[in-house]
Amino acid sequence: MSAWIGIDLGTQSVRAMAVAGDGRVLGTGSRPLTSHRDGPRHEQDPEQWWRELAAATREAVSAAGVPVEGVAVAATSGTILLTDPSGRPLTPALMYDDRRADASLANEVGGHVWERLGYRRMQPNWALPKLLWLLRETRSPDVRLAHQNDFVNRRLTGHRVATDLGNALKTGVDLIGERWPLDVFDALDIPAGILPGVVRPGTRLGVVCAAAAEETGLPAGTPVIAGTTDGCAAQLGAGALRPGSWNSVLGTTLVLKGVTKELIHDPLGVVYSHRAPDGSWLPGGASSTGAGALTRDLPGRDLDALSAEAATRYGRDASRPPVAGDASRSPGARDLAPAVTYPLVSRGERFPFAAPDAETFTLGEPADDVERYAAILLGAAFVERLCFDYLDLLGAPVDGEIILTGGATRSAYWTRLRADVLERPVTLRENAEPALGMAVLAGGDPAAAASTMVRTKAVVEPSGADLREPYLRFVAELERRGWLDPAAAAHARERTSTR
Repeated sequence: MSAWIGIDLGTQSVRAMAVAGDGRVLGTGSRPLTSHRDGPRHEQDPEQWWRELAAATREAVSAAGVPVEGVAVAATSGTILLTDPSGRPLTPALMYDDRRADASLANEVGGHVWERLGYRRMQPNWALPKLLWLLRETRSPDVRLAHQNDFVNRRLTGHRVATDLGNALKTGVDLIGERWPLDVFDALDIPAGILPGVVRPGTRLGVVCAAAAEETGLPAGTPVIAGTTDGCAAQLGAGALRPGSWNSVLGTTLVLKGVTKELIHDPLGVVYSHRAPDGSWLPGGASSTGAGALTRDLPGRDLDALSAEAATRYGRDASRPPVAGDASRSPGARDLAPAVTYPLVSRGERFPFAAPDAETFTLGEPADDVERYAAILLGAAFVERLCFDYLDLLGAPVDGEIILTGGATRSAYWTRLRADVLERPVTLRENAEPALGMAVLAGGDPAAAASTMVRTKAVVEPSGADLREPYLRFVAELERRGWLDPAAAAHARERTSTR
């Protein structure tokens, strides 16, 4: 038996996982990370990344007790620092949500490239604006750019490494040509010599050096594989690898990522694509709606108890398959939508439409906390369906497997509700952590590795409830408020009428 090591270098912790070829987790390790926040500032110490990654990996490798065949690291998207030529950090790491930079110059000079790549404009927290900020603030004449996982991959191999296309996206890499747009960088006075090479995720970067082996417990000579962003790693861990398949992650907020053969261009810029290891595309978007609205609107309430009561009241128990004609479990005989809430976690929406002034609202009058709870869940499910309607409008295939991950899957009621709203079966995985996705990537061909490493927990069928009418009322309200584009609203109505 052998193991592949997947490492998830996150914001609050680093997690290492040793995974067998059949998907069994043979060992894990985790260590906390410390952030330094002050207003728009969010920094971490890169040396702490390495110390805690080494400790977590050593724990996972020791627990597994089997030969290790490869290792890959996922990291937060848009987190960068500057190092000297030997890899020693010269600056703190500016984290993915550090907003001290200004994106206007990057957009003015490189806007034609960002338009061609489908995301249209960079945001202040993206890596390229932050690189320009760091270069202005750093006086050292000889620096190198390092993304978060570049820094630790260099420590693993003992030499400078290329960065992966996933983590390089927010630094402005040309994902179509798979190279840096040097004309743009030259116009921005960014020397080409500070940039790492770029490779696809899954490319071999080198092997674990003797010094790293001593610190991490990984055998010297273990292949080090180029990883990707944490979001793409979660998609790999969910096994959403075939064109038309989608991973819908619903936790505090909602994130959808799928697979297409061709690059999707979104005129609104709310959908943008990463590059997959096999050269296909991974489009996706992040909504500002999600379960975060529950803790805000129902503070102190037992959400598990509310979920159980909602399942009883509305006849939707995902632990049991729906049975036709069973009145006690048939939602058709009940009012399934006394109210629906648009559950924005904070002001402004990012996907499936861009509306900085959007705010939460409720259609109908919930009578009690159970109805308030159900209204929030229903609204999140409606947003999820609208995301798929919008992706279909853009020409993305949406007819493949829909895999649900994230904290919301702990609610059987919510899972069955989402299947009802989508009018599609939904798949739940036993484990879809980003660290598992990195073990899949370290295993060689991701599709082949995922076929054995990624395990299905359940497939939840819709109950047959018809929620199209309240969904269309919800879409109409978003359009009436001027947030949802009329073309997107019309397409949602058309798809709903033909299903």
